[in-house]
Amino acid sequence: MRRQVELFLSALQFLTRLPVPALARFEPHWTTRSARYFPLVGQIVGGLSALTLLGAAQLWPAWVAALLAIGVGVLITGAFHEDGLADTADGLGGGQTVERRLEIMKDSRVGTYGVLALILPLGLKVAVLASLPPVTAACALLAAHGLGRAAAVIAMRLTPYAVAGEAGKWKPVPQGVHTGEAAFAVVTSLWPLVLLPWTAGAAGLALGALFALALALLAKRLIGGHTGDVLGGVEQLFELGFLLGLSAALLA
Repeated sequence: MRRQVELFLSALQFLTRLPVPALARFEPHWTTRSARYFPLVGQIVGGLSALTLLGAAQLWPAWVAALLAIGVGVLITGAFHEDGLADTADGLGGGQTVERRLEIMKDSRVGTYGVLALILPLGLKVAVLASLPPVTAACALLAAHGLGRAAAVIAMRLTPYAVAGEAGKWKPVPQGVHTGEAAFAVVTSLWPLVLLPWTAGAAGLALGALFALALALLAKRLIGGHTGDVLGGVEQLFELGFLLGLSAALLA
């Protein structure tokens, strides 16, 4: 039990900027082993964002509440996943060779592809949330954050690490993510779906999985697998696809 608590705190420390009790010890493989708790951390972020949306909706128009909710999520994570999406877009979009793509992804500067990869998905998320009733939008946020982290864990399990790259946001270990850990992450991520109509949840899952799979396969073809940046991009695109699919089913 103590080790599981340590792994959860490690995941919380890795994925967010929330205050975490100091760990008495830390081992390099803990970040990978803590992947099972990534969806739970995502649900914490999504829950805080959802509460922000519900509170803000009492004071301001829907689009303001949605923008504040997205902003809180970005602040909590330090734009961790958004930065990965931007770097991935720059690298995969701007490089002509594997080496050059990875070099661009490690560059701290943001290019045109990266800027667009930030503006368009964030804008779409705000628009989708603003189009839904506040309670539904809050539940969608809670679900999307957990499921998006689960998608990243699945990508960690099913695709190889891009061996030509250097460890950045995430340093892999030889064992990788175990099947049981990935399964635990998926199961943990699913419970918020009970708060949403099942047809809408299924539509969100389908489109989110399609978006995440497309990026994972593209990265495998262009750089040989995933990096920490690619995992951030997978998480963000799953969130976007989930919200788009959900809203399409609800508003049909």
